[in-house]
Order: sequence, then C-alpha cells, then structure tokens
Amino acid sequence: MHFITTIIALLIVLGVVVFIHELGHFLAARWAGVRVDTFSIGFGPAIVKWHDKHGTIWKIACLPLGGYVSIYGQEDMFDRKKYAELAPSKKIGHYLSAPAWKQFIIIIAGVFMNFVLAWAIYSAMFAFKPKTVQLPVVGQVIQESIAFKAGVKPGDIIVQIDNSKITNWGELIIAKEVASEHDADVMIARGDKLVRVKLAPAERWGLIADGSKTEFRKKGFFGAIYSGARETYHQSKTLLVVLKQIITGERSSKQLGSFITIAQVSGQAMAAGFFALLSIIALLSVNLGVINLLPIPVLDGGYLLILIIEGITRKKLGGRGMEIAIICGWIFLAGVLVLTMWNDLVRVFG
Repeated sequence: MHFITTIIALLIVLGVVVFIHELGHFLAARWAGVRVDTFSIGFGPAIVKWHDKHGTIWKIACLPLGGYVSIYGQEDMFDRKKYAELAPSKKIGHYLSAPAWKQFIIIIAGVFMNFVLAWAIYSAMFAFKPKTVQLPVVGQVIQESIAFKAGVKPGDIIVQIDNSKITNWGELIIAKEVASEHDADVMIARGDKLVRVKLAPAERWGLIADGSKTEFRKKGFFGAIYSGARETYHQSKTLLVVLKQIITGERSSKQLGSFITIAQVSGQAMAAGFFALLSIIALLSVNLGVINLLPIPVLDGGYLLILIIEGITRKKLGGRGMEIAIICGWIFLAGVLVLTMWNDLVRVFG
C-alpha cells in the first residue's frame, strides 16, 4: 500500500509540474503563431492520444517521468539552411518564422509558468493554512561556537541577516545558507537595544531556537501574495547557492537525488496531507524552473543563451560546433542522471 501511495504521489507531483512547464511553451507558441506538433506527458508509446482542431497531437505516454512539447521547426535553429530551403507554404507556423523576441518568449514561458505555479501555491498556503511558526528567538547558544564567540546570548531576537528581514526561524536558516561564503551581518534585538554582530560562515552557528516562542499566523490576501512571492524567491536563491557549493566542492554531490528521492518525498508528503503535497509540488516547480535556466545546451537556458548571443553578435549560430555543444549537453545531463540514480541506490540499499 505504501509503495502504491508513493507511485501515485510521484505521478501527481511530476505530472502537475511538467504539465505546467510544457503548457507555458505551448501557450506561448500558439500566441506567437508557431505550430505545436505534439504535447506529451511522459515518454515512449502513447497510452492515450487525440488531435485538437489545430493539428496538435495530445498524448499520455507509458513512461510518465517527464514530458515535452514538440514545436514545429525548433530544431532547425541549428541548421538554418533547411529552413531557407523550405517552400513558402512550409514556413507558415515554423519556429524560425517568428521574430527572435517571440522565440525568446516561447522558450522562457515554461520556466515562467513554473515560478507562477510555485508563487500561486505558496500564496494559497499562506492565505488558507494558518500555521504556528517558530519565532527567531535564541533559546541556547552552544559553548565555543561561532555565535558564542560573537557574543550572541539566549533571549536575543534575530531581526535581520545581511539585507534579509527575519520573521521566523525558517527564514534564519535560509539566510544562513545564502551567507555561506562571507561573514553574515546579523542584527539582534536585545531588550530595548539593537546589537549588530558578525557571524563567520560555518556549517553551524551554534544557535538553538527557543521552542516556547511560537506564533499562530495567517496572512491576508495581499500579505499572502507578497509572502508567496518572497518564498518563491528564497527557495530559488537557496537552490542556486546549493548548486554553486556543489560545483565548487563546498557541498557534496551525494546530496543530489533522482526521481527516487522525489518519489519518496512525494509519498511522505501525500501521507502528511494535502498542504504538504502542495508544498512539494511548489518546491519541485521552483527547482525545475531554476535548473532549466542554467545555460546548458538542450535546456531552456541554453536556447536562451543562443538567442542572446545571436542578438548581440547579429550572427546566427549553427554548424558543427553547435552540434558538438548539443551532444555535450546531452552527455552532461546523462551524467547527472547516472550520478543522482547512483546516490539514491546507495542511500536506499547501502
């Protein structure tokens, strides 16, 4: 039963996040007058498929771990001779028939929709799910820790770290991660005074929250909208910091997980309740958006980089060099998939 719940949760989470991402590409292409040949949830042979009045094939495939939108002629951006040789009638609805700025919107629309989805979910959770939050009040300071040596004391209230206002302990943890490469400028409320201290980067600062200092919070409409945007921004920024730390070797790549990790976390969230499942969907949507913006060939960020370079140089890229870049992009993604799968297998089976 637990296994079935986990699989169902994985399909729901991936299905929603991938559908929204691909829907962004689809809607932008339709808006730009570019033909969409296929909209697929999953890969491989179709279980169910149908045609709409515009000629797009919609299908649900047998391997539902992702999805794609096939846009007519998008691959020709790497071989523009093929487009130039097309008959005028064949250029109607072609990706390259759209101006560069519309191509840019088509590509970035998927990522945009992922951030909108996360924003909407976080906003709804702030609006409809009152919650008890742990206030940023220090309960204990570990002896000889970074915070102890800086003069932080029990009872201190952390009100700001660098330029980020701190209203709960979760925001404190996120701000600490963001400040992992420099001394954090921390503002503390102590009685009726404000005290400023510097906390050096470390795995732990040595602060323990005062568990008795909590608050029951529910946001109004505009407060929820703002908090949803803020949470989406914080999650995006945190992921970028983590990726940077993995690249520089400050953080182990063993922390990366594949769809096995996503399945386990999704299953746990589904068992915990509706809002927990929504939270995982929002977090995965942010992750997909951020990762797709990375300037790697075959990802949306790679296509955007090509358009930006072409716009600056006024020259169209292509040829053998572009083919090699695309192949390298696929090899890189395959390597990441193997690494994350290995991490999960080692974690699950020891």
